[in-house]
Amino acid sequence: MFRRRSHAEPETAEQSLERLQGESAVRDPQAPKGRPTPKRSEAQANRKTKVSVPKDPKAARRQARLRMREERETQRQALLTGDERALPARDRGPLRRFARDYVDARYTVGEFFLPSAVIILILSILPSLAIKNFSLFLWLAVILLIILDSVRVNMGLKKALRAKFPKENLKGVTPYALMRCLQLRRLRLPKPQVKRGEKVA
Repeated sequence: MFRRRSHAEPETAEQSLERLQGESAVRDPQAPKGRPTPKRSEAQANRKTKVSVPKDPKAARRQARLRMREERETQRQALLTGDERALPARDRGPLRRFARDYVDARYTVGEFFLPSAVIILILSILPSLAIKNFSLFLWLAVILLIILDSVRVNMGLKKALRAKFPKENLKGVTPYALMRCLQLRRLRLPKPQVKRGEKVA
């Protein structure tokens, strides 16, 4: 038993060096790729993209049209139901949702702008000079009322937003709400989710 071990010759330093060099020459992990290994999620996404795109250009265009149509339909349904997951970026988030509810829960002068503009236009084309002067006065009155009401809504909304979201950036929320004030309630998108006079939580 001891004799068998004595027959095995120990590996010299030169032989060890040659063996290590031979192994490194056989396979260098960095040599074949020359780039970092992609993450698993990126590799899966690339693989799915490559598989899902058809080779035929007509089929690819048809598939893109179908995908865009489905996205538009999903977004339309979200605008009707108020589903946050599929809303456009400009309507998404708790701040925009609160601003919409704040406006939809009260009457505003701006929402009657379009009907009043139609009435004023009809009055302005009548032959009577007195009616034309009245329509001009009515037009100025409507504009003034809209400005005053917009200031009221702006101040009230800012106060409510600061109370509910004290640490959030409120940039762009009040202009978004004021633009909604100028739309007829039934034509607003996303559709109103609160009733008139309802307290906004």
